[in-house]
Amino acid sequence: MRWSSQNVESATASDAPPPELFGVRGLVRTVRTPEFAGMAFHEVLAKSALNKVPASSHMPFSWTVNPFRGCSHACVYCFARNTHRYLDLDAGKDFDSQVIVKVNIADVLRAEVAKPRWGHELVALGTNTDPYQRAEGRYALMPGIISALAEHGTPMSILTKGTLLRRDLPLLEQAAHQVPVDISMSIAIFDDGLQQRVEPGTPTTAARLATVRAAADRGFNVTAFLMPILPYLTDSTDHLDAALAGLKEAGASSVIYGALHLRPGAREWFLTWIDREYPHLGSAYRSMYARSSYAPADYRGWLARRIKPLLRRHGLDARPDGDSPASRRFTRGSAARQTGVHRQATPAPGAAQGLEPQPTLF
Repeated sequence: MRWSSQNVESATASDAPPPELFGVRGLVRTVRTPEFAGMAFHEVLAKSALNKVPASSHMPFSWTVNPFRGCSHACVYCFARNTHRYLDLDAGKDFDSQVIVKVNIADVLRAEVAKPRWGHELVALGTNTDPYQRAEGRYALMPGIISALAEHGTPMSILTKGTLLRRDLPLLEQAAHQVPVDISMSIAIFDDGLQQRVEPGTPTTAARLATVRAAADRGFNVTAFLMPILPYLTDSTDHLDAALAGLKEAGASSVIYGALHLRPGAREWFLTWIDREYPHLGSAYRSMYARSSYAPADYRGWLARRIKPLLRRHGLDARPDGDSPASRRFTRGSAARQTGVHRQATPAPGAAQGLEPQPTLF
């Protein structure tokens, strides 16, 4: 069914924008289609594509590009949920169903990276919402983004749960002859029933493993994000062992692992989900995350002791989640010892999961 024939709400001077995004500048139209029942795609004209990461951030990159805001993956734990509140939308259902699409982002990005003052620094994709969520199949924004970065000498990293990445592997292979290209696939849950409850809009674990294999077969060193590891649900030895065995067989070259984070916005939505799906775990989760968005230090230490022997058994290089408090202290301390000052870490492949939500909208 053709997208252009679906229910379209224009946002012209004589036709007010839909109430979901009243007052947002740059809105062109809103599209609703039976293929995405219950969802609305708000097409906007972006004024800029590159987002500058604040200097205070510990993230190992300085620039990001986010073609979408909101995500049909509907992961109940997604840390980016709170960014929807910048648009006066809620961090729960609206984040899953009201998706902002920057339809001109490739052209805007191309103009930005063509400027003489552009420093050709690493640009991270997938730091906020997934660039390969289902709507990318219609909008096809990523090929233009990849080409713009590669043609202007800009390294890139991609973190995704989306198997649509396979469509662009030939283009990424070409880009890798021009600039460094890092690919990371997020695969956290190796129980099909649980995965569909926690990440209802995502491809299956098997499909994502097949995407890792496809990228590895083209010569990419694929990093697997085994995160978030969910306390009481996916932290058993059996689950972790099966996960690492599957990643190794699929051709992943390294693993980044970490326990669940529950930041504002995600916290409320996740705890509501836990109360509905696993009511016996509600009090345990509230106790664990009562004082922080991060799992307690003793739990993170216990998890590291459990997973490290399994990583050695499967011959996988690994490092903990770079967004944990301990990892941040290590990064800052290492930089200080080397230079005598605090500075951001050197860019690392795919290390994007913990980016602080950015206020830049368009």
